[in-house]
Amino acid sequence: MHYYQDMDLRARTERAVLILLAGAVLLAGVSYSSNLAQTPAPRKFSASDLEKLRWIEGSWRGTGDVSAPFFERYRFENATTLAVDSFPDEKLSTVEETTRFELKDGQFANNSDDARWIATSIDYQSIVFEPLVKAKNTFRWQRESDNSWTAILNWPATEGKPARQRVYKMERWPKK
Repeated sequence: MHYYQDMDLRARTERAVLILLAGAVLLAGVSYSSNLAQTPAPRKFSASDLEKLRWIEGSWRGTGDVSAPFFERYRFENATTLAVDSFPDEKLSTVEETTRFELKDGQFANNSDDARWIATSIDYQSIVFEPLVKAKNTFRWQRESDNSWTAILNWPATEGKPARQRVYKMERWPKK
């Protein structure tokens, strides 16, 4: 005999409603915790962690998912600030834009009023950034050699759009 067979209809209905509510609460908790798992908490970094990124210093020519090459320079302004200068051409004579990634209160992030990303992992071969404000994509700078690295950008699937990825190969510029 099942537990509900000796209950009257009202008791069985109340019990069924309680079981459904408990299931809904459980599912909501699982959904909430899985959403939390998708956005990892930023780690606390120090200036010594940023030393691991010294390989990225220099001028670079980017190619890949673009119609024409682009040019950037990565430079440490001090022990806690990485500046990324963008140039319109290979002459590297006029800076179009500068983005600064700064270490503040243990968090390494760009300082923009627009889209912002925060570092979640730094080692001697790569750095990973996750969206923080007004951004949707993650990106990773992955060292390949002393003279090349790869920028890998990933966007999650959204309503009507599949997940997508862009990959840029960065080569030291000018070539030696």
